[in-house]
Amino acid sequence: MRVIRKYANRRLYDTEQSRYVTLEDLRGLILDEVPFRVEDAKSGEDLTRTILLSIIIEQEQADGESEVFSNDLLEQLIRVYAMSQPLPLARYLEQGTRLMLEQQKHVQDQWQQAMRHSPMELMRELAEENMRFWQQTISQAGDKDDDKDDDEPK
Repeated sequence: MRVIRKYANRRLYDTEQSRYVTLEDLRGLILDEVPFRVEDAKSGEDLTRTILLSIIIEQEQADGESEVFSNDLLEQLIRVYAMSQPLPLARYLEQGTRLMLEQQKHVQDQWQQAMRHSPMELMRELAEENMRFWQQTISQAGDKDDDKDDDEPK
């Protein structure tokens, strides 16, 4: 795991590359799925979460059109923290976000594949897929009818 040290002057130092980095550099590591840990240069305290939140804030402020956290959502999150027993929101958000990203990737992959084929080829593939679906459905329904016939007295 790559270690990033945060100094008192608020600068971040990548110990692997022996250079100072910015929040944008760390964002690039995240997008490249490079694991890292940010620690305080003096105490060794783990500051990763704080830096990740800073990256999110920077992104939210950079492009108003692609904001993820509306004012209403932020207010609701603050209310969750104020609850006597906060909801287990982190796991739910992690799973929901992971699912959303996987589905987005699947759609993008399908779109790219569709663009490689001619419209006729795509229609043929869809027709074959539909045919397989209906054949399986009819086959399963037939199996259930056979099971009913076996239960009837002869």
